[in-house]
Amino acid sequence: MTNSFHRTVGAVLASLSIFAWGMAAASAQDAKAPDYQAIVAAPDRSDADRQTDVRREPAKMLAFTGASAGYSTELLARAVAPDGVVYAQDSAAVMERVKDKFDIRARKPAMKNVVHVVRNYDDPIPPDIGGLDLITFFFAYHDMTYMPVDRAEMNRKMFAALKPGGFLVIADHSARPGDGATVGKTVHRIEEKTLRQEIEAAGFKQVAEADFLRHPEDPRDAPVFHPQVPVDEFVLKYQKPM
Repeated sequence: MTNSFHRTVGAVLASLSIFAWGMAAASAQDAKAPDYQAIVAAPDRSDADRQTDVRREPAKMLAFTGASAGYSTELLARAVAPDGVVYAQDSAAVMERVKDKFDIRARKPAMKNVVHVVRNYDDPIPPDIGGLDLITFFFAYHDMTYMPVDRAEMNRKMFAALKPGGFLVIADHSARPGDGATVGKTVHRIEEKTLRQEIEAAGFKQVAEADFLRHPEDPRDAPVFHPQVPVDEFVLKYQKPM
């Protein structure tokens, strides 16, 4: 459930970007985007991560983004290398469960530009970090619905931490219409409409959505861990107005 922030570097050290909750970006000044397929195909990535790739479409996700025990964070770190910085955020409670896995991953050379931040989810960003380019929040917003998290405050903090024009990319497992935020703990899903309403209430404006993780054959009523059919997932891009 790691979240990540990222700092991009141009002529001078510029904006930060945050990210992946299990809550990455190419420099805005880069002449061309990174080779995302090459990032995903890097020979030093683990077999476990490659198995996760099958369902997560990471090259497409990285391209859409513009840029858990750290799967997304490591990919984002590879995407911003060599000059970018990724801030990976977890709560203390979550770190008790994933610390060993994250620490093993953190020893990889690819993680050298990752700064790990341990903070509560409704206050995820250190006060000295602002002007972020990008926040990514992948497949864990639903967890906030059954944890002691003030989601409205969390969303306001993310909005405030972004620079004007900065982006929030958020993805999660889709629940059925009417399920709202009531099934996060049971089937680890959230209704897309509910998530959109909560994010937009903080001031974010949707600018894009992607369909590469959509699976309309999913009845959206079963837990996501061992699905009988591929899980229907939504991917949304929001922007803080200029």
